[in-house]
Parts: sequence; C-alpha cells; structure tokens
Amino acid sequence: MSNQEINREEQKKQTQKLVHRLVMAIDEEPDKFNNYYDLGALLTRLNDFEQAEELFMKALGIFEKKNDAKAVNLLNYGLGNVYYSVGKINEAIKQYNKIDDAKLKADSYLMLAQSYMKQKNYQQAVAYGLTAHDLRPQDPEINQAIGDSLLALGEFKQAKNYYDLILKRHPGRADTQFNRGLVAMVLGEPYQDYLNQSQQLDPDYYAQSEKRISDIEHFLQKQSGQGK
Repeated sequence: MSNQEINREEQKKQTQKLVHRLVMAIDEEPDKFNNYYDLGALLTRLNDFEQAEELFMKALGIFEKKNDAKAVNLLNYGLGNVYYSVGKINEAIKQYNKIDDAKLKADSYLMLAQSYMKQKNYQQAVAYGLTAHDLRPQDPEINQAIGDSLLALGEFKQAKNYYDLILKRHPGRADTQFNRGLVAMVLGEPYQDYLNQSQQLDPDYYAQSEKRISDIEHFLQKQSGQGK
C-alpha cells in the first residue's frame, strides 16, 4: 500500500470517528442545534447529500416546534448548502431567503450571489454580492463572486477593482490571479505575470481555465476588426 493510500485510509478513519462522535453528541444532547448543523455540514462535505438533507429536515422539524429562531436560521442555511451542492439551485435560493439572523446574513447573501452565478443570472449575483460586501467588505469570497459576475457581464474595469482588493491581502489565490490576468488583457494592461502566478499556484486550475485566454484573444481580435 502506497503512502497516499495509507493517508487516505487514515483520513477515512478519522472522518468516521468524527461522524460517530457527532451522532453520539446528538443522542446525548438532542436540544443542541449546533450538533445537528455540524453533522449535516460534515455529511455535505462528504457528498452524503441524502443523509444530510434528511438530518437537516428532521432537525428543522424539532426546532421549528420549539420556535427556536436561531436554530432554524442555521439549519435552513445548512439545508440550502445541501441543495446548492447537488445543483438544486432554486431550492437553495428558497432556503437562503428564509434567513433573517444578522450573524448569517453576509453568508446567506454570498450563497445567494453564488447561486445566481450558477444560473448565469449575473445581474442578480452582483446585487446580492454587493449586499454581502456592505456587511463584510474584506471577505475574499464575496469580492471574488462580485468580480467574477462583473467579468461575465463585461464590466472589466469594475471587476478589476474587486480582484485588486483581494490580491492586496490574498495574493495566493490562483482563481483571482487568473481572472485579473484576463481583465488586464482586455484593458490593455500587462497581464502575463498574473497568468504565470496562477499557473504556479494551481497548475490544474490553470489547465482547466486556459481556454478562456484564447476566448479573450478572439474577443479582442473581433473588437479590433470592428474598430477598423
């Protein structure tokens, strides 16, 4: 057995222990909603979506009867994440829209932005992204969602501002470096350093995204042809 396989087996054992521990925690303290959320979130990360949905639905039934608004908000958020992960975007949006807990608002607005991005509804994505940004202006995930949506809408100068905001604090993001490079290409700025950084940081991401460089080049050639 290779070291990689041994590590995978070890990780699997640790995960199973964690699942068991969270199940025991629910049995011992069934009134603690965080235990349900933690287990549901873990099952979602493990791609065990059916069990995660079942658990969140069961927990919502328990805590809705108790009129525990804090619990219901967190569990709705968790259920929304299950639906988002399996591509049931309309159902995810419904769950995120139910959230009125101030502490979860930025996260739910971010997930709404990402949900609308999945549906290619970039105008809505920008609107929810900006609402999340008002609450957490330095959050790189929020700024990435806004930047990517603006890029998709062809708002290159605005997208640049959000990517630059991220790169000041988080230069190690391959996706931000790559998209900032695309924006630089369109705006006639030096762009190769951004693309090189992206390739060094995450060669797989770069390889998957490389076609977008030629798409931008074709776009620029077309624009140049029209300008003549």
